[in-house]
Amino acid sequence: MSSHARQSDLDFAADLFKAADKMRGGLEPSEYKHVALGLIFLKYISEAFQAMHDKLAEDELADPEDPEEYLAERVFWVPETARWSHLQQNARSENIGKIIDDAMEAIEAEPANETLKGVLPKNYARPTLDKTMLGELVDLFSNVKMHDDADRARDLLGRVYEYFISGFASAEGKRGGEFFTPRSVVRTLVEMLEPYQGRVYDPCCGSGGMFIQSEKFIADHGGNPLNLSVYGQEINHTTWRLAKMNLAVHGIDADIAWDSAGTFHKAAHPGLKADYILANPPFNISDWGGERLLEDDRWQYGIPPKGNANFGWIQHIIHHLAPRGHAGVVLANGSMSSQSSGEGEIRKRLIEEDRVDCMVALPGQLFYSTQIPVCLWILSRDKSANGLRDRRGEVLFIDARNKGHMVDRVRREFSDDDIESIAGTYRRWRAKPETLEEKGWEGYTDTPGFCKSEGLETIRKFDHVLTPGRYVGAADVESDGVSFEEKFGVLASQLSDQIASGDQLSERIRDMVKGVAQ
Repeated sequence: MSSHARQSDLDFAADLFKAADKMRGGLEPSEYKHVALGLIFLKYISEAFQAMHDKLAEDELADPEDPEEYLAERVFWVPETARWSHLQQNARSENIGKIIDDAMEAIEAEPANETLKGVLPKNYARPTLDKTMLGELVDLFSNVKMHDDADRARDLLGRVYEYFISGFASAEGKRGGEFFTPRSVVRTLVEMLEPYQGRVYDPCCGSGGMFIQSEKFIADHGGNPLNLSVYGQEINHTTWRLAKMNLAVHGIDADIAWDSAGTFHKAAHPGLKADYILANPPFNISDWGGERLLEDDRWQYGIPPKGNANFGWIQHIIHHLAPRGHAGVVLANGSMSSQSSGEGEIRKRLIEEDRVDCMVALPGQLFYSTQIPVCLWILSRDKSANGLRDRRGEVLFIDARNKGHMVDRVRREFSDDDIESIAGTYRRWRAKPETLEEKGWEGYTDTPGFCKSEGLETIRKFDHVLTPGRYVGAADVESDGVSFEEKFGVLASQLSDQIASGDQLSERIRDMVKGVAQ
């Protein structure tokens, strides 16, 4: 798809979100989110079903009313009472809430839709939900101008769903961060790791953004998204439902599990060895139950402290990496330098055993949930694998704290150029000379103030602290042609004048105090 078409879809989704948000009335974004997203999902599967239905109707040997026909094409079977046309006809009915609930129930009840069981929202008939607002939402989504191309139509609804998730995360503020990782951060990780094929895993997947951006990356680079197998787990049941619908809207077949015990205590994919792991674990969680896991075989580099799960997440992720796997993890900045409760020793072992490939310091205000700056850990099982340059014994440090632009008073985003600056630097650092030549890339070079490739000896001198700012140095400042002697003379003169002014001010204050005393 062209960049113009993508921008057009994005603008359309933004306008649609504004229109839908106006209908929210007194409903909290956290509640309204499920109302709107459920309807978008219903619209999506109905459109996909209708496109398939029309196609089968033209085939004399096919039965458009046979659910098996749809299952083979990974299209959900939608019963007549759940089709969007039925909802649209009844949008002004005072029973529209019950009609929507019945539609959701009917879809889940179909044996062909097993993966949707227990996923869809079914509380539209509750008395507190304004029926006029519901009808207006149905009308609004009915007016989504669909394309003749069914794939293009589904892609548009996927973008709408994704934009609505982002919009609600922004409206919910801190709570929004629990289910949504900003696209700036996800895209940076995906562009760095380049997950073309294999198994991709997220142990705390939220609403599924890591998977969606991975699939988009493959599609954008001419690959086949079907070559990627998707695995995930989420502890929050409501968020898990969002993820299931989000992935379905994007046509992604994924094994996403929910368990209230969480990944640490009841891993849904215990034997999984993933080629790529992308994760944004909850920052600095203290009540993760680490005291019950002291003998766990995942802790190969040291027992994580009971009061902070950061190094539990890192070790869980490394445990699930395939022999040539790579991982990208978002963590709070403290993980790069903390020496408390054994964290420094765990980090030291990770570095000495060559698991750390690259560290990226990000700017603050990228997240809806926190203003604090965070960092990216790029981890690797084998730093000489996958046809990449042998970087054993080295770590790339990138200081991206000055990247990005403010989109409002409180939140920052990366531009495409910002993401390429970070990811491109990492790719050039990892690329072999023949790859650089083939792709026409310039070779990697250290850039003062931004990036530095450093060996283990230097990292040891810094006590295995991984903060990029300690390694990249200061950016080169262009000379203004004024000699040091001239600058020093001017500064000395200014200092002398300021000292004299300070003496005069002190004298005046003493005179004023004397006057008051008399």
